[in-house]
Amino acid sequence: MEYFAKYSSFVDGNNCLVATCVVTDRAKAKWVKDVRKRLEGGQRVFLTWCGAFEKGKAMDYDTFFGIYPTLQPYKEKLFLLWEDPADYNEHLEVADYDLNKEIADDHEATDALHTPAQSLRNDATLYERTIANLQKRNPLYTRKFIVIQSGCDTFCTFCLTIYKRGSNRTRPAQEIIDEINEFVQQWGKEIIITWVNLAAYGCSNTRKPEENKFSWLLEKIINETSVPRIRISSLWPEFLDDKFFTLMSNPRFLPHFHFSIQSFSDKVLKKMNRNYDAAVLDNVLTKIRQIDIADPTRISIGADIIVGFPGEDEEEFSTTFAAIQKYGITKLHAFPFSPHQKGETVPAGKFEQISMHSKKERERRLLAEWERVRQEFLKKNTWKKFNVLLESQKNGKRTGWTENYINAELEWDYKQWQLVQITL
Repeated sequence: MEYFAKYSSFVDGNNCLVATCVVTDRAKAKWVKDVRKRLEGGQRVFLTWCGAFEKGKAMDYDTFFGIYPTLQPYKEKLFLLWEDPADYNEHLEVADYDLNKEIADDHEATDALHTPAQSLRNDATLYERTIANLQKRNPLYTRKFIVIQSGCDTFCTFCLTIYKRGSNRTRPAQEIIDEINEFVQQWGKEIIITWVNLAAYGCSNTRKPEENKFSWLLEKIINETSVPRIRISSLWPEFLDDKFFTLMSNPRFLPHFHFSIQSFSDKVLKKMNRNYDAAVLDNVLTKIRQIDIADPTRISIGADIIVGFPGEDEEEFSTTFAAIQKYGITKLHAFPFSPHQKGETVPAGKFEQISMHSKKERERRLLAEWERVRQEFLKKNTWKKFNVLLESQKNGKRTGWTENYINAELEWDYKQWQLVQITL
C-alpha cells in the first residue's frame, strides 16, 4: 500500500489492531505511546507490521520488550502477529482472534473472521456477508490493497526493513488475478498494487532488477481483470522498463506515480547503498512526464526524500532541492534521517551525524518548495473534469480522490463507493 510513515489502527471496545512502523525513531515513539495508552485503558492490543516482525515472523517477546521496555508490564494483553495472519500459530492461533467485532455485526460473518483467510475465501456466502459489513463500516475498504510481494535484499544503510520483512518474495500471479477479480465481483472499483519493493516482482534478488516481471504482471492484470481504476504504490526507479511506460498510457492506470527516491545526489545515494544513481532517476522521471495520455499536465509525481543523511552537505541538499521543481514533485514525504537509537540501529546510524537543527531546517525548506510546486499543479488542474471515488464522510461532505491524487470534497448527498464526475 502507499508507504506509511505513521501508524494506523482498527479498534472496537476491547481490542485494537495496530499497524506499526519503524521508519524513524519518531514513528516508533508515536505508535508505542498510542499502544501504551490503549493497554492502560484495558484493551488487548494486536501488533502487526515492522514493529512486530523479525524476518516476516512474529518477533520473540524477550527481543521485543528489549526494544520497547515500556510495554513489558502489559505483556498479557499484547500479541505479536506474523506478517501473514493465516499462517500464524506460534503465539496465538488465528481461531483465537477476537478482532472481528469492529467490522462485522452479522453472527455468521463474525464466525467467518475467526477462520484462516483461505477458509474464508472458500466459503462464498460468509465471505460476501463479511465484505458487506466492511462496506458499511470501514471506508478503508473502498479501495483494496493488492499485495504482490514482500521483503527486500538491498540493504540500504538507513533502513530496518530487510531485518523486519526478510528477503524478496513474490506472490503467484494467478493468486493476484483471482483476488482482484473477486474484489470486482463483490463491489470494488479501485485497487492499489503495493508492498515493500513491489516493482521487484519476479526478481530472485532485489539487486537484480533485470530479472523483474513487474510489467508482465501489470499487463496480465489489464488483460485478465476488469477493475476500472488501478493505482500503483511506491516504486523504485531501477525496475521500470520501456514496457512499463507504454502500459501507463492505458486510462485504467491512474496518473499518480510515487517513487522511493530518498536523494537526487549521487554521493548520498551511494552512501545509502541504493541501487541507482541520478542518471537513472532523470531517465525515469522524464519518461513519466512523457507518458502518452490526453492531458500530461494531469500526471502527478510523488517522492520519499530523506534530508540530513550523514555526509549530505549543502551542495548535495541543493541538488535534491532543485529536483522538486525540475521534475514537478507534486506529493512529497520528506523526513529527517533517523539514526535509530531506540533499541535498534541501522548502519548509517554509526556515521557522523548532521545536527537535528540542520535536518529540520532543510526539511522546512524542502517542504516549502514542494508546497509552491504543488500549488502550481493544482492551478493547472482547476476547472478540469475528474472522476472521484467517494470514500469517507466529514462534516456532512463526502471526500475522495481524483485519478491524479487530488483530494476532493462534495457537498451533495452521494453514497460511499460511488464514482462521480466532478469539476475541480
